[in-house]
Amino acid sequence: MLNLRDLVDRYLAVGGSFGRPVALTSFALAPAEAQALFSAFDEDYHISRFLHFSRSEGQSLLISGELVSHVTIDPDISSIL
Repeated sequence: MLNLRDLVDRYLAVGGSFGRPVALTSFALAPAEAQALFSAFDEDYHISRFLHFSRSEGQSLLISGELVSHVTIDPDISSIL
């Protein structure tokens, strides 16, 4: 599984900058791996406050009990990397 820094690096590579919704499928992870990874980060208070999940067009995954398709990461996540 990816660590937080690798996840943020992939997010920036796909999204271009913080604050943009990026499809969960853009992280090039198997659905089960993506669900486990994002759910784990979402359940960690120190990380989850910087992650914002939404449901839009595209494949949805079950993250912490909710169907979502995109994640937006706040730039302040840099403070914990």
